[in-house]
Formats: sequence, C-alpha cells, structure tokens
Amino acid sequence: MNAVRKQGGGFLVEIVVNVALPYAVYSLLQPHYGDVRALLASSAPPIVWSLAEFARKRRVDAVSLFVLLGIALSLVAFLGGGSVKFLQLRENLVTGAIGLVFLGSAAIGKPIIYQLAVAGAARQSSAAADELRNLKDNVNFRRTMTFMTLVWGFGLLAATAIACVLVFTLSIKTYLLVSPFVGYGIMGLLALWTVWFSRRARRRGRVRASS
Repeated sequence: MNAVRKQGGGFLVEIVVNVALPYAVYSLLQPHYGDVRALLASSAPPIVWSLAEFARKRRVDAVSLFVLLGIALSLVAFLGGGSVKFLQLRENLVTGAIGLVFLGSAAIGKPIIYQLAVAGAARQSSAAADELRNLKDNVNFRRTMTFMTLVWGFGLLAATAIACVLVFTLSIKTYLLVSPFVGYGIMGLLALWTVWFSRRARRRGRVRASS
C-alpha cells in the first residue's frame, strides 16, 4: 500500500512539474513578455526538477547518465533562440535525439536497453545484475535486447513526429496541456510492452533451457 501511495504521489508531482507549472508560467508571463520568452520560462520547471532529482540521487550508472543526456539536450533547447514554433520543435527534438541514440546503439551491436536493464537490476541486487551480465553473449538474449532497443528507438521517433504535428495544429496553451499526456501515453505503452515482451522472452528462454 505504501508503495502504491508513493508511486501515486510521484505521478502527481510529475503532472505538477511537467504540466501545471509550465502552463501557469506561460499564462502568467505571456501577456507581459510575449510568446517566446514565456515559452522559454515555462521550460524551466521540468529542467530544474530533473537537475534536482539527479543531484538528490547522486547515482552514476547507465540510467542516470541517460537521464543526464536528456537534461543536457533540454538545456540546449532551453538556451537557444528562435521563433515560437522553432522553439517548440527544438524541445521535441530532444526525444527524437534520444530515439536515435537507441537506434544507433542497436546498429553497432551494443543495444542500450541491455545497459539500462543491468543498471536497473543493480539497483535491486548485485545478483540480478550478474544474471543479466552472464547472458550478455547468449545469441537469443542479444537478439531480444536488440529488438527491444529498436522498438524503443522507433517509438521515441514516433512520439517526436506526433508532438511536431501537435505544434502546428494546437495553440501554445493547449499544446502545453496536451503534449505531456501524449508523451506519457506513448512512454506508458512502451513500458507496458517492455514488461510483456520481457516476460515472454524469459518464458521462452526457460523452455529452450529445459528442452
């Protein structure tokens, strides 16, 4: 029950930081400073929150480095100039760039999903991480990791494409409200698919090992 409450509280914080605060900041500043400056300011809460969370956890592994990459790309988008539409597009290209990192890692035979899985397992126990490391050279396991990496890469690129369409079809205020939920929806689907596919792959692995 406590875990459920903690997850619910975390999701509420995410909504406040990534939806409510950006919308409020933009609405308050736009009449006085215009669209570009207000939109730039609305990007500050999620970036500051991400930096604070990274500093609080103080953990350097594949997951945290990947998060740091996202923060760095967001800062680049935040600091640049340009028109409102260009700024919105540039912020969405952060997701696209991360998607390309996934695809690139699969192309060179070092699927990033494997690194993230090991880092996630290590947070639970060293034994769980060692179990994944022992499977590194298994052909079927490598295929599974590569396929999952490709799915995430193309999924993130699809999220970028949808967000870019929303930029040109919605007003800025509506976009600030709708876009995060679209992003959460796609990420949620990818996460659910990952859980289902991982369990399916483990079942098949046990069947092969017993035959």
